[in-house]
Amino acid sequence: MAEVRTETIAHPVPQPWGDTLSRRRIGFVIAAVMLGMLLSALDQTVVGTAMPRIIASLNGLQHYAWVATGYLLASTASMPIWGKLSDAYGRKRFFILGMAVFVTGSVLCGQSHSMTELILFRAFQGLGAGAMMPISQAIIGDIFPPAQRAKWTGVLMSVFAVATIIGPLIGGWITDSSLGWRWTFYVNVPVGIVALTFAAFALPGHVSLRKHRIDYGGSALLVAAAVPLLLGLSWGGSTYPWTSWEIVGMFAFSAAMWVAFFLRERRAAEPVINPQLFHNSVFTVSALAGALQMAALFGAIMFLPLFVQGVLGKSATNSGIILMPLMMGAIVTSIGGGQIIARTGKYKVIVIVGFVLAAGGAYLLSRMGLDTTWKTLVRNMVLMGLGMGVAMSAFTVIVQNQYPSHRLGEVTAGLQFFRSIGSTIGLAVFGTILNNQFAAAMKTNLPAALQKYNGSAALDNPQVLLSPSASSKIHGMFSQFGAQGEQLFNAFMHAVRQSLSTAISDLFLLSAIVGLIGLFVVLFLREDPLRRTHALDPESGEEDSEAGFEAGPEPDAQPVPAA
Repeated sequence: MAEVRTETIAHPVPQPWGDTLSRRRIGFVIAAVMLGMLLSALDQTVVGTAMPRIIASLNGLQHYAWVATGYLLASTASMPIWGKLSDAYGRKRFFILGMAVFVTGSVLCGQSHSMTELILFRAFQGLGAGAMMPISQAIIGDIFPPAQRAKWTGVLMSVFAVATIIGPLIGGWITDSSLGWRWTFYVNVPVGIVALTFAAFALPGHVSLRKHRIDYGGSALLVAAAVPLLLGLSWGGSTYPWTSWEIVGMFAFSAAMWVAFFLRERRAAEPVINPQLFHNSVFTVSALAGALQMAALFGAIMFLPLFVQGVLGKSATNSGIILMPLMMGAIVTSIGGGQIIARTGKYKVIVIVGFVLAAGGAYLLSRMGLDTTWKTLVRNMVLMGLGMGVAMSAFTVIVQNQYPSHRLGEVTAGLQFFRSIGSTIGLAVFGTILNNQFAAAMKTNLPAALQKYNGSAALDNPQVLLSPSASSKIHGMFSQFGAQGEQLFNAFMHAVRQSLSTAISDLFLLSAIVGLIGLFVVLFLREDPLRRTHALDPESGEEDSEAGFEAGPEPDAQPVPAA
């Protein structure tokens, strides 16, 4: 009887979309991706403008932070899971599912009759948002090789800058019109229907030919680790003191879950976030630099409107208008930087220049004060925006360049996960520093006659610079001082303005320092020329094992008998 031997035959990997689709079809795919990203970005800026009216309507000031926190928790924790699912079962179905969940959540938010309902529905909406960003980037990776991908990634990232400009304008108009605040959520429905239609007809029904095993245990541990970490960062220093048992307990539980998650992922056949990703120095440096970048930039730009309105006393009450110079700078370099990277295949110098510009802009912002002119403010914002745009659009392409197409969802979602963690840390830490620095500055700047009132809830609050009603209430309190009341009121308002200026300037300086740390990290970024094909080049050193997985037969390779 003849001996039966076996040999391994691997099923072919699906051909990249860019090699099989017409240019017209590719155009529709890009339009579908941009609409999906616009849907997510526009929602955040539109709703942000309407939040004061929403809180007044639902009587939920004490739960204000939860509306944003619930959304952030759901989107951040679900990103790696969505990315892995899209790798396993195809981009189209989960991109569409994410948008459908998002639009459904929007309708439910518009129907909310209590803050509890709104928080729950925003969290549900965040689950959909967690799919849209990483999968949209992975879809671009499916179509274009890295060298061309850089050009389109820059264009896609500019969608967020545009949404930051027009979102508050739309939100303000809807809120102030007869439509009411509920339409800030309902406006997502027509945009979502158009985006879903484009996605349904434009995206190929690509399904991976590889067999996959979803790590449900790892997914549960990831959520258990990320949620208390984000809650602790969001509540620390505001809702609870940093040393309170609630915050310390959340951090301790999160640390335990991260350890369990790491141990689980080391043994999992197909982990949600593969620890071996960090064996690739390009991914490690990009994830760390991206987190630092988001911590610095988010922490700074969130307080620019407060500086403009509170310190400079400008009449503009729309954050979109205030941030327009910064976002226009980001659009220019997001697109321009992507074009340069696409043409040259080089990225390290571009990223370094981006961090230098962003750190320089943040430092110039820290030098501003009560007498800063609008011209100086615009110059500083444009400089920071130029740095922000070029760096934000590059890291996704840099990381994707290291991995094969069937892992784009996993690595893109992993990168976005760490960037989201960075932005959360930045917002939490910067907010705490703002409160502490403002309180410290008030002790120095408050007139001697009012020192005994220092620390009172009525006076130790920069809200008097933003709210006419709060200012009027404080003005009435000063009437008890008789003839000198008006003089003391003016001195008090100057002290508040000066203290706020000092506090925000310290934040911008911290942003510059964090940016410089990011610049130092980027110096260690290895530059591998961007591939002009989808296939990894074995001779370039970009081997499968280096990219974070072991070389060998495909997961679905089957032994077959041979004579």
